Amino acid sequence: MDDLRSLNHILPDWVLAVLIVLIIIGALLLIKRLVLSRLIRLANKSDYFFDSLLFNAISFPLSLIIFCLGIFILEKLPAQESNFNKVIDGSSAYAMPILLVLAAVYFLDKMIAGTINHFSSQSALLHSSRSIVKGISRSFVFGIGMLVLLGTLGISITPLIASLGIGSLAVALALQPTLENFFSGVQLIVDSPIRVGDFIELDSGEQGFVEKIGWRSTWIKTLPNNTVIMPNSVLSESKIINYFYPTKVMSVPVEVGVHYDSDLEHVEAVVLDEAKRLMETHEFGVPSHDPVVFFHTFDNSSINFTVILKGQEFFHQFFLRAAFIKQLHKRFKQENIVIPYPIRAINTEQECAQLKSTKPEAP
Repeated sequence: MDDLRSLNHILPDWVLAVLIVLIIIGALLLIKRLVLSRLIRLANKSDYFFDSLLFNAISFPLSLIIFCLGIFILEKLPAQESNFNKVIDGSSAYAMPILLVLAAVYFLDKMIAGTINHFSSQSALLHSSRSIVKGISRSFVFGIGMLVLLGTLGISITPLIASLGIGSLAVALALQPTLENFFSGVQLIVDSPIRVGDFIELDSGEQGFVEKIGWRSTWIKTLPNNTVIMPNSVLSESKIINYFYPTKVMSVPVEVGVHYDSDLEHVEAVVLDEAKRLMETHEFGVPSHDPVVFFHTFDNSSINFTVILKGQEFFHQFFLRAAFIKQLHKRFKQENIVIPYPIRAINTEQECAQLKSTKPEAP
């Protein structure tokens, strides 16, 4: 006790008050860290998502609230230094509302962003529009937080809102191309002609996977591992082939030709047998699919037909077609079914033509 009294004579009252507040803040921050880390570990073990998100989102806001509590305690501690009291009273009138609004804005932003990230894995629409939805929600939360903060500090927001209305019109005119791309991106997300992860083909010929649908542009990763960045306004007006919509399963046509002397019934049976076996044994085949054969052309050298297989997605067609051609070629040899070379035949009897010998006559 004597030491505290002697320390009180040596140090000013405001220094002791600051030291006491710092000790309280440090102790509360330590308790918060210990308790919250324990709760986060327990939440991570549970099957629920929002408890873990809540504890992670509340960490930084709790620190801001503890600092607000420290400022409040510092105001209530007695100090004989009048200048110090004036500084504290003037600072707390601004510091505490700012800290509290920042804590609320940060908490809401983390909760909304975490919720969007969580449900984006369950919804194809939300997964495609995650960046845009997060951007809109973040702008909304920060905008409302700014207005609340200005109102709390006694600043009238009515003239500010009126000014924003007039200024937004000028900004909209100046940023017309950007806004056009933005609303085109929203249209792509709502209409969902493409989604993140889809394999598409543009009318300009590029093919690739949709990597991201952003505010201004859509990123498409092509087969050579390059990225095509298309403005949303251009993409929304383009003709697009989506190979993953409405399903990834796609037909794989294979063109085949056989000799005119072939028994077409036998050819059809052999082809269907091999095609069905491929569908059941190949890793990329669709076992439930019944292959179909269509004879369609009397060609110059062969009778042509098409075999319809099915693959699980776009890239599988190349592997299925290659495997089927090798398998069918081997089976045709076993069945003595001929795939003819291109032939040009001259029928002299049908055309009533006479061939003249080019050799000189003997004397």
